[in-house]
Amino acid sequence: MKKRLTRAEVSAEMTWKLEDLFAREEDWEQEFKAIGVALSKLDKYQGKLKEGPAIVLDCLKDVETLIKRFSQVMSYASLKLAGDGTDPANQTAMGRAGGLGAQFQAAIASLRSELIALPDGQLEQYLHEDGRFKDFSRLLEKIIADKPHVLHPEAEKSLASLSEVLDSPYMVYERSKSSDMSFAPIEDSQGKSYPMSFALYEEDYEISPDTVLRRNAFASFTKGLKAYENTYGAIWGTEVKKNVVLARLRKFASATHMLLHEQEVSIEAYHTLHDVILKELSPHMRRYAQLRKRVLGLDKLLYCDIEAPLDPEFAPATSLKQAGEIILKSLAVLGQEYTDIIGQGLNNRWLDLADNIGKSTGAFCATVPGVHPYILATWTDSLRTTLTLAHELGHAGHGVLTERYQCFANTGYSKFFVEAPSTINELLVAEQIKSESSDPRMLCWLDMQMLQTYHHNFVRHLIEGELQRRTYVLAEQGQPITASVLSNTQGEILEEFWGGEVEID
Repeated sequence: MKKRLTRAEVSAEMTWKLEDLFAREEDWEQEFKAIGVALSKLDKYQGKLKEGPAIVLDCLKDVETLIKRFSQVMSYASLKLAGDGTDPANQTAMGRAGGLGAQFQAAIASLRSELIALPDGQLEQYLHEDGRFKDFSRLLEKIIADKPHVLHPEAEKSLASLSEVLDSPYMVYERSKSSDMSFAPIEDSQGKSYPMSFALYEEDYEISPDTVLRRNAFASFTKGLKAYENTYGAIWGTEVKKNVVLARLRKFASATHMLLHEQEVSIEAYHTLHDVILKELSPHMRRYAQLRKRVLGLDKLLYCDIEAPLDPEFAPATSLKQAGEIILKSLAVLGQEYTDIIGQGLNNRWLDLADNIGKSTGAFCATVPGVHPYILATWTDSLRTTLTLAHELGHAGHGVLTERYQCFANTGYSKFFVEAPSTINELLVAEQIKSESSDPRMLCWLDMQMLQTYHHNFVRHLIEGELQRRTYVLAEQGQPITASVLSNTQGEILEEFWGGEVEID
């Protein structure tokens, strides 16, 4: 059985080049300390923002510069931790960055409170009548929208100082996954043994054509998670309770209203999306499950069979080099500027594609202001992973172009549509391969990949979202959120959606 490598054992070419952020650890340390000093210099604005637009503008510019610098310091620490969460040095650096972040947020909170305390209509006047504030329009719009929900300045500063503590549920969850969680090795239908990890399950075993391997992987995966069941239940419950309390403090109708407010999504749109898709899509997905069971020749379709390939003997492989060529050719329709960005990402080590112990799970793209995006994924020499890479590069292209054509303060965007620039890349790559192939098996395989993308976006995420929706309703009613509550609620949602066509094991 091939063993999983440590971070030190993987090829540097398969890891991201963090030297683009800071050439040496010493440089990061120096900037870390410099930001602490720069934060104290913001005190010069305290009590003076009412003096007029000039000083407000100077304040916004200084804050923007500091946010960019802090983002680089935080990104360096978080990316190091994502690469290897078992390294004590990475854990320490991230902890220090989190502490600096709390100081930073406290300083910003004080200035924000002062802006909100300006006479009614003052910020609106700056926004609509003073062209100098154009580069800060999005920031001012959000501050104005937040005004009804802002607490007393001292309360805001106190909450900001506690940001590291308030964010701890997610930190504990991530740390346990990358540093402590392990899974038993698995065997395929031939008795061959394989190592098991979070990343390998998501990128490989979950879609394996070998039913024995796939089901053994699911059993190992769920057993590994089961050991953390009550811990994760408590973490989720703590996060939910935190948001319920914060929403009440800020006079939102509910925690859900508060979370949607941050993303600029109406409660009506949120409920409509869930209600319509879960109700109207369910019958089609049940029929899809029936077809899957028949084509796969299975007596019963387990939850881990939902994404099993329908053509078990067809699993197109590709090298990383070939994948890059396919992606660039496919995205040429988006223009030279765009493909130049994607080419830089492919060729200049914006990517971390290794599979090592302690690495963060899944795939993500982190855009670092003033530098470039960084992408984490796990490469498996497959065309499926090529689509994943194209997806994450879509986030990268979006991030680069946003920063290139917007002032940094205006680059924020709602999560409501954030997957659009990435999903389109998957579609373009699939269409390009289709246009060059007459192999019916390849064409069928590509259609199935797009169905999997659809399933990921509209079924898996919506079911996860429905669990969140119901959990918050229970919490608002005063019910403690525990592991058993989460498991029972998730089971109810899955049974309602699949209607018995999928065995929820």
